[in-house]
Amino acid sequence: MTRWGITLPLPGVPLPGHRRLVERLPDLGYTDLWTAETAGTDAFSPLVLASQWAPGLRLGTAIVPVFTRGPALLAMSASAVAECAPGRFVLGIGASSPGIVEGWNGMTHHAPYGRTRDTLRFLKSAFAGGAVNTAYPTFAVRQFRLERPPAVVPPIMLAALRPGMLRLAATEADGVITNWIAPGDVARIRAETGPGPELVAPVFVCPTEDARAARRVGRMMISRYLTVPAYRAFQDWLGRSEALAPMHRAWDAGDRWRAGMALPDEVVDELIVHGSPEECRARVRAYTEHGLDTPLIALLPVDDSDPLAHVEALAPARD
Repeated sequence: MTRWGITLPLPGVPLPGHRRLVERLPDLGYTDLWTAETAGTDAFSPLVLASQWAPGLRLGTAIVPVFTRGPALLAMSASAVAECAPGRFVLGIGASSPGIVEGWNGMTHHAPYGRTRDTLRFLKSAFAGGAVNTAYPTFAVRQFRLERPPAVVPPIMLAALRPGMLRLAATEADGVITNWIAPGDVARIRAETGPGPELVAPVFVCPTEDARAARRVGRMMISRYLTVPAYRAFQDWLGRSEALAPMHRAWDAGDRWRAGMALPDEVVDELIVHGSPEECRARVRAYTEHGLDTPLIALLPVDDSDPLAHVEALAPARD
């Protein structure tokens, strides 16, 4: 099945204001609605609302950090969404970044691979409904049992960038969530995961034919994200070391503006989809043609235009 997802909530739209759009998403050809969790809404609340508005959509988190909630609270939150959308919820978890975990939440971002692995293993045990009394390498859980285990256990996907986490996701989880890739990068990811696991990724879409404006937004996004150490190493692994080197030098020197300006147009155009609605839909489909199972459109607005209209214009049913 070809999937086509959208990331909500949309910028500038209140959570209750999404109802009419969410109800229409299946008719527009969307199969999935996913959330992220950085500094806006939490990942779970929009999905609880959407579960009651559109019973045909698959709902997912991409991603919930494994450090910002205790293991038991994470299991409880996920179980609540699974109860609202039985058989339609996917829990995506990942290590997040030191900036979010330490800078914003006052927690320690230590042993991200181990913490993600141990959280995955704990969640599998907790969702099964039995008592968990286990000392994992990165944390211990004593005599915890979900009072409302999910009747339908949700699949768990892992956020993964480089070989170690990609292989963990492929072997122990139910799918892989990656980020900041171009269509041509999918083959490199698949070389580590194999063809079997579902591969999910946000696709950043700036729906405008003003290439200069789209690149301006793209430069801001890319310089903010790809200077994070994990993403920097990921892009090096994908082969963009030389192209991104001027950005990193400027960023490391504290010149944020110059860092963005140092990005070549070619890199921005690889990582940010822009153009007419028809061109954008074709670019998103290029990801699936290269082996991505589930593209998640993440809208990047460039003006005061209606984001709801963009969601409609980018819908697969338009083709």
